Amino acid sequence: MFSTPDLCDAFPNAIKILDPIFNNYGGNQKFYGQVVTLKCFEDNSKVKQLAAEAGRGRVLVVDGGGSLRRALLGDMIAANAVKNGWAGLVINGCIRDCDEIAELALGVKALNTIPVKTDKRDLGDVDVPVTFAGQTIEPGDWIYGDNNGIIVSKFDLLRQ
Repeated sequence: MFSTPDLCDAFPNAIKILDPIFNNYGGNQKFYGQVVTLKCFEDNSKVKQLAAEAGRGRVLVVDGGGSLRRALLGDMIAANAVKNGWAGLVINGCIRDCDEIAELALGVKALNTIPVKTDKRDLGDVDVPVTFAGQTIEPGDWIYGDNNGIIVSKFDLLRQ
């Protein structure tokens, strides 16, 4: 497998490091994959829609604007993401149903938890650059998360 410290040492000029503001919530503490981005605010309609699509080992990176008022991921959407082959989610926002999500074979990093669901307005932009945690993440980038942190690269570091 990999560790983010080892990847940082091996590829110091090929990575961006996200600020250490995320907590681990998924059953998989270590995950990586090619990035699909989503920008949404207090509306998880597009998270649900994407989790229902074939993940093919990718990671959904959700810029929820850092909102701590609504959960962008719950246990049903997370279970669907597992069923459809997503490796994980990185959420600049909150989740709920954290105990159930911790039992799933899915990487989940988020800012915090809150029990409140989102409004459903079908709003959000898919495959756009997102900027949070001190970095801009582009669709198609590669992201690696473990207990040490989260790093991003333009190419698959594990195939080098």
